[in-house]
Amino acid sequence: MPAPRIAMRKIKDVLRLKLDAGLSHEQIAMALKISKGVVAKYVGLATAAGLDWATIQTLDETGLQQKLIGSSHRTRQHVQPNFGRIHQELRRKGMTLMLLWEEYRAEYADSQTYSYSQFCDCYQRFARTLKRSMRQVHRAGEKLFIDFAGPTIPLVGGDRAHIFVAALGASGYTFACATPRETTEDWINGTIRALEFYGGVTQLIVPDNPKALIANPDRYEPRSNDTVLDFARHYGTSVLPARTYSPQDKAKVESAVQVVERWIMARLRHHRFTTVNEVDEEITPLLERLNHKPFQKLPGSRASTFAVLDAPALQPLPVQRYEIAHFKSAKVHIDYHIAVNGHRYSVPHALIGQELEARITACVVEILHRGQRVASHARSDQRGGFTTLAEHMPAAHRAHREWTPQRLIHWGESIGPTTGVTVTRLIEEHKHPEHGYRACLGLLSLAKRYGKLRLEAACVLALQIGTCKYRHVRDILVNNRDQIAHSPATEWISPDHPHVRGPAYYQ
Repeated sequence: MPAPRIAMRKIKDVLRLKLDAGLSHEQIAMALKISKGVVAKYVGLATAAGLDWATIQTLDETGLQQKLIGSSHRTRQHVQPNFGRIHQELRRKGMTLMLLWEEYRAEYADSQTYSYSQFCDCYQRFARTLKRSMRQVHRAGEKLFIDFAGPTIPLVGGDRAHIFVAALGASGYTFACATPRETTEDWINGTIRALEFYGGVTQLIVPDNPKALIANPDRYEPRSNDTVLDFARHYGTSVLPARTYSPQDKAKVESAVQVVERWIMARLRHHRFTTVNEVDEEITPLLERLNHKPFQKLPGSRASTFAVLDAPALQPLPVQRYEIAHFKSAKVHIDYHIAVNGHRYSVPHALIGQELEARITACVVEILHRGQRVASHARSDQRGGFTTLAEHMPAAHRAHREWTPQRLIHWGESIGPTTGVTVTRLIEEHKHPEHGYRACLGLLSLAKRYGKLRLEAACVLALQIGTCKYRHVRDILVNNRDQIAHSPATEWISPDHPHVRGPAYYQ
């Protein structure tokens, strides 16, 4: 690289003091405040060019520079490395300039080659000729950059199709698809389709800081929302958003978005689309052409570079595709159920009072305690309904659940026909049969205290006076009314309710 003007004047002073004054290297270095190495370098160049002080004295600075530098270039004909290939090789995981320099030296062992420092300096000059985004070194299979294009594509009817774009860091291999909006589901579905398009998973996924994905867009400790973390966990990757107001962190996708806008969206500007799927169908062939288009300054294309670099380094896709999940915190009620969208789902009764997390997908509701699944239910949209598993109940509740109307009626009939009729009426009086279970159990339990015969007689008397309630039958037994002679129904009085009128009163 040509030396600055002021340096050339000092170089001429170096040669004057050496060739005319005859000073030593050390004396010249002290006089001009430069190193002895610089003195030795330019004295050597002058000697190699066959220059003496008389000749140098007649040359201007430009002529002297041509003589010295031209001589250097003639005496050092280095074999030029293929810096385009070296730039791509650096994207491989674990690759270093030192290793590539050693391979270059070994390949041209019989020729003049660069030293390591010269090799690095020449590569850096080459890299500066590339675009800024291309100068970033991305390891193969390391990063997938995702974003949405700014422009949208209009649909018939007034809606618009949004274009999701993804690009791999090492190869620049690009994916694009159309989505109806830019919600969390659209971001994640677009990323899933991109991973399936590539046939593998990168170590990192780098989005911008959209509110749909990032719960806290902090510059130093950004935090993704729970759905995004669940998605990343499923694919064994991590989501690392770019720093806010730092487009250089995602220059690869910024470039890819620009290319998609120019090479794909611009070609679709005269098309009329009715649905998002129609836009997708038109994008597919254009995307293939884009990825097979040769690079301008590097060998190969996005597709060929992907096949060599990124494809072998990707992690395998999971067996099952990710299903969008939303999360909600809920406290376990005393009935060992949690409420999710108006429906109640059971959990183990030991967790009553605990704060749990519900993972909600389109078909399933999973309930997590400290990250561990404690219950799983088919999702129900019935508001006010219950989904209960027997194993979540306490033992007493489980035993109660085993009762059915038929079993209660059969038990009543085993005591006596009138008792069976009374149980039947108790169940039929309630809108839901289970609401009458406790009264039936209370009625039938009277047989243990008073015996079956007395309970049957009390039920006969209760039906005669137009009642079947547990407390009325109990009062008959407590007052021994079943053991005295039959009396008209109007003479019977309950100690708890002295003015019971009977069902006929309300007709």
